[in-house]
Formats: sequence, structure tokens, C-alpha cells
Amino acid sequence: LHMGKTMKEDLTVVVKYIKQLYPPEFNVFSTYAELYHDYFASQAKKNAESHLEDKDVYLLLSWVHKIYPEHMRRDHALAKELEKVKLGSLLPSSLSKELEKKYLDSEEATIKNSLSKCLDKEIQGWKEDKEPEKLNGHFQSELLAIFVIQSIYSGQKRAEDISMAVGEELSHRLSRELPAFLKSYRDAFEDFKEKSKKHRYYKPILIANINNCCNFR
Repeated sequence: LHMGKTMKEDLTVVVKYIKQLYPPEFNVFSTYAELYHDYFASQAKKNAESHLEDKDVYLLLSWVHKIYPEHMRRDHALAKELEKVKLGSLLPSSLSKELEKKYLDSEEATIKNSLSKCLDKEIQGWKEDKEPEKLNGHFQSELLAIFVIQSIYSGQKRAEDISMAVGEELSHRLSRELPAFLKSYRDAFEDFKEKSKKHRYYKPILIANINNCCNFR
């Protein structure tokens, strides 16, 4: 953040006050921009090659794909000049792809684990001597559907905020995870239907889970 702010502010000063003090052939703005970019890129590469926590991987990818190219280099005071310089990306393509894979693997595993824990909690609830909650007069097991849908949606949104390509890849991965989750849910529900017919709230639990189908669809 400090480097980005410094680069943006200093290049703005170069455009407004320094550039016109030199002959055009000196390419003063290009010189400043290239030096700042090279330093920024070297620091990004250094960070990318070190051990990063998941949140740091996400932040670095956000800088590479979104913040640096879209918010800094398209700033109204700099965009016209920076278009002439062709600075390139903050990270080499191979290193960027490596970070993207690390992020996608982690995000997929996190969402998968969250869905599994949520289902376990739901199954545990079926075993309790408690009637399901009602929503608008109908039995619902709404927490499960809402949690699952929100987990997948928010995961996709975070990935899309890095880049559309990363968002599409995570969406592709989650399109495999959701059917797998729904199969586990269905299998657990079928098992409950078969083995728990003497449960005090057997029918309300059945109705609540059937009503879940609308939300999942």
C-alpha cells in the first residue's frame, strides 16, 4: 500500500510539474515510471516467492490483477502517460499462475470443509428431540441451504474480484463440489428416513428437508 501510494503520488507530480522542465526526448516520465515499476515488481516477486498465508496470497493477486492495473495505472492523471510506457505486469506469468493455483486450491478446500461441517451440524440436529423451526408457517431447515448458497456465492465473488479468469476457474471447481455435497445430503437424508421413523418429529423433519429443495434449486 505504501509503495503503491508513493508511486501514484510521485508520478502525478512528475506529470504535473517535472515533465515540462525537460526536453521531450528525455522521456522523463517514462524513466520515472519504469524505475518505480521495476522496484515495485521486484518487491512483489520477492513476496510471491516467500511463504505467504492465504490472505496474503489473495491480497498479492488482487494487486497484480486488479489494484495495480485498474486503479493505479488507469488513474485519470496518469493513464494517458502510462499507456505510452507499457510497463507490463507486477509478476511474471508463471509466478502469477502458481499463486493463482495456490489460492484456488485453498479456497476450494475451505469451502468444501465448510459445507461438510454444516451438513454434519444439520444431521446432528435431526437426532435432537426438537421440532424444526417454521418460516411463514412452514417447516424449514433453512440454515443449511442459506449457508451453502452463501458460501459458494461469496467464494465465487471473492475470486471474481481478483479477475474474471480466476472467478471462472473457481466456479468450475465448485460446480463439482456442489453436486458432491448434495449427494452427501441426499444420502444422509435417505438414511434418516429409513432408520428414524420413530423419531418424535419425524414428519416435520421430512417436510423441512423437502422444503430445502426449492432453495437449492
